[in-house]
Amino acid sequence: MALKITEECINCDVCEPECPNNAIYQGDEIYEIDPNKCTECVGHYDEPQCQQVCPVDCIIVDPEHRETKEQLMQKFLKLTSKS
Repeated sequence: MALKITEECINCDVCEPECPNNAIYQGDEIYEIDPNKCTECVGHYDEPQCQQVCPVDCIIVDPEHRETKEQLMQKFLKLTSKS
């Protein structure tokens, strides 16, 4: 499952540099997450780093992009060219 940033985002800029896949970017009004790049930090960390640093807890699992840990690992391998 990719993560999603909700409207509660306060644009504090702390999540973007924490993403090891560069999946977080500044959208028109709030930060957004590219579901094609988000692995929930699988392959990098035990927990999603953006969720760990978000001061308003506005980063949730995106119900439109459900993936298993195995699928997230495959995405990680593809993104890092380690497959």
